[in-house]
Amino acid sequence: MMKRRKNVYKRYHYLIIAFMSVFSVIMMYPMAWMLVTSFKSNADIHKNKEKFFPAEWTVEGYRSAFEKAPIGEWLVNSIVITAVITFAVILTSTLIGYVFAKYEFKFKRSLFLLMLATMMVPPQVTMIPRYLMIQKMHLFNTRWALIVPGLVSAFAIYLARQFITDVPDSLCEAAKMDGAGPLRIYWSVILPNIKPAIGSIGIFTAMANWNDYLNPLLMLNDIDKMTLPLGLVMFDSQRSVDLAATMAAAAMIMMPMILIFVLFQRQFIKGMTMSGIK
Repeated sequence: MMKRRKNVYKRYHYLIIAFMSVFSVIMMYPMAWMLVTSFKSNADIHKNKEKFFPAEWTVEGYRSAFEKAPIGEWLVNSIVITAVITFAVILTSTLIGYVFAKYEFKFKRSLFLLMLATMMVPPQVTMIPRYLMIQKMHLFNTRWALIVPGLVSAFAIYLARQFITDVPDSLCEAAKMDGAGPLRIYWSVILPNIKPAIGSIGIFTAMANWNDYLNPLLMLNDIDKMTLPLGLVMFDSQRSVDLAATMAAAAMIMMPMILIFVLFQRQFIKGMTMSGIK
């Protein structure tokens, strides 16, 4: 009986692996096609539409993209904005989550529920108030117009708080007995025990801000201050004939996020698995 169950499990296991492999290939094909097309010439793209690989590999598309648009400035803007917001969100979410998880104070539950309620408000509702506030703060058309509203994330605070709650209080008490203060406990006890949460928060925040199109469209005017997603739309509308350059610019948007996920996928998957168990 046990042997039969084991054989059934193996059969279904291999079937699931086969299905997921086919599904992954289907999902990855458009990205692979875009990346390969970025190394084709425009003549090759129009002449050999049926062929997946280029007749001759070339970086002309990347060269053309940098020559015809300030891709370098867009790339720097995206990297700076994404890096600053990601670091700030990790810092603020873990600190606030630490306070909500390990300290008791008046109106703690009410404040936490109020914070969670902000997650239910569609971002489109706050667009106009956010725009007016940025104008009054004289931050419009600067990187800070995108950085300041993204310094705190209710979802990140919630995720961090859930993980920090499971850190044993005995560890914090032991650190207190050794003379550690609140910040020392946060740095030496809390952070090392919530690395999966930090990885998940970092990836979610980085992806959301790197791929953000609506907020830069709302807050930025000058071409040299745009981010990659916004710049790519303008570049594509102006250079519709230069498909190689368009694919090269799109590949430059895609590759950093893939590299981040590959580097931190273990922490990300572990964080999502543990949060699901909770």
